[in-house]
Amino acid sequence: MTFHSKPNRRTALAATAAAALLLLAGPAAAQDKWPSKPVRIVVPFAAGGTTDILARAVAPELSKAFGQQFIVDNRGGAGGNIGAEVVAHSPPDGYTLLMGTVGTHGINRALYNKLPYDPIKDFVPITLVAAVPNVMEMNADKAKEMGIKNVADFIKYARSHPGKLNMASSGSGTSIHLSGELFKSMTGSFMTHIPYKGSGPALMDMVAGNADVMFDNLPSSMQQIKSGKLIALAVTSSKRSAALPDVPTIEEAGGPALKGYEASSWFGLLAPAGTPPEIVNRVQQEVAKSLNTPAIKEKMLAQGAIPSGNTPEEFAKLIASEHTKWAKVVKDSGAKVD
Repeated sequence: MTFHSKPNRRTALAATAAAALLLLAGPAAAQDKWPSKPVRIVVPFAAGGTTDILARAVAPELSKAFGQQFIVDNRGGAGGNIGAEVVAHSPPDGYTLLMGTVGTHGINRALYNKLPYDPIKDFVPITLVAAVPNVMEMNADKAKEMGIKNVADFIKYARSHPGKLNMASSGSGTSIHLSGELFKSMTGSFMTHIPYKGSGPALMDMVAGNADVMFDNLPSSMQQIKSGKLIALAVTSSKRSAALPDVPTIEEAGGPALKGYEASSWFGLLAPAGTPPEIVNRVQQEVAKSLNTPAIKEKMLAQGAIPSGNTPEEFAKLIASEHTKWAKVVKDSGAKVD
């Protein structure tokens, strides 16, 4: 005769409790394994610009730290809005990050009537990677041909030749675009805006002589300035850049008309809203650690970028303050999306 024993109440309760613990441990266990596959860093501009340069400086350091590839994915267009939208609508699992900019998270909300993402609600800030001044630059040959050696010469030429100068930018609504619009409104000079899908393509046309002036992020233009193909007229920050100590600020070089002019850029990592704070904090810590290494720090400073690596909370405060600042610049300059 065969007997089948029934589990007692204590055994059944223990089994139920164990099953519940396994369910609760599931997400935590999965989170502990992050990253278990490559992580994508979306750059919302074409390759070759400062956003791309900084993403590619950080990506290999994160790959080494986490033992998984961090891959840069360029999604340019619409002043950074296309790439930002991709990340905003991605799963909040830590596998898609954004190298955001002052454009995507400080300017575009004021410039565009409707954004395909909310720069505050759809993202969680991770860390500011770097802040950089922009540089007002011209093709060296064209500047010589026009007799322009400094900002004062440029203003005089622009006023006496209305409509002749064109101004390249990395896209409508970027800090590069708005730096030029602010300059135009303060000096009463007119330049035709030509937006590109990033600094890289714009710089190619600048070097080729197809564009006259650009207010580019300093790191992406540094090589062309040093080669002599582009001439730096001024930097857009309130203080001179240590990377170009002999180049004056626009306020210094422009006289009373440009008193108070300041338009710097910044770049930082963000994740889709809802990304676990443990992942956000781990990425922030590793970025901060890598930016502190002498090799990367010196390389960034030499290009004109000031590395940061601040906390998510500090980065969130910066983003909030930039909304206020740039909304006023957009309004005062009368800038419009092309």
